Amino acid sequence: MRRYLALLGLIAASLLATGCATSPGYDYSAYRADPPRSILVLPPINNSVEVNAPYVYLSTVTRPLAEAGYYVYPVAVVDAFMKENGLSEPAEMQSVPLNKIDEVIGPDAVLYATIEDWGQKFHVLSSDTTVDVSLRLIDTQTGTLLWDGKARAIEGSNNNQGGLLAAVIVAVVEQIVDTSADRTREVSRMANVNMVADQSDGLPLGPYNPEHVTDPRRQ
Repeated sequence: MRRYLALLGLIAASLLATGCATSPGYDYSAYRADPPRSILVLPPINNSVEVNAPYVYLSTVTRPLAEAGYYVYPVAVVDAFMKENGLSEPAEMQSVPLNKIDEVIGPDAVLYATIEDWGQKFHVLSSDTTVDVSLRLIDTQTGTLLWDGKARAIEGSNNNQGGLLAAVIVAVVEQIVDTSADRTREVSRMANVNMVADQSDGLPLGPYNPEHVTDPRRQ
């Protein structure tokens, strides 16, 4: 009987230890080995149905990266330079060899983006505005993947108060207003802030942010 109880105790302890274990975070070893100071952001590839999504997103990415502590090459200047050199589509721009980008422009790293989901989705009594972008930060000299992750945010409205009729009326009005005043730009800003703020797998703070010395993602 004592052996049986002891065995149960060991099993319980094992299960408790397994349940309390936390999943490992993002592996920042490549980033820590060669943290970038400057970033060039290329126009994103667009896998959504929203034609204007790439340049709306591009207009919202500079400030969060700069506030995070990186020098960010002016996205409009980079886009114009690429187009002047015969590269009219984001996919073409993202196919430029890293050694050529390093030779001509000279950033420490290039941020490649792909828009996975974008735009407003209307439901019967609510609506959601979604921005979901996949990102890869690549060292220009070595081609090493320094970091990859997401810029993601969802803003929703839900009208459950005031009865069914009132909720339907409010939903219809909101859809009319939202159609004429697209919220994706603001949600895109939120997504890029989330990209840096996520302490488990977000982009670490750069060297021009004073708090980078205490950022655990850089340690």
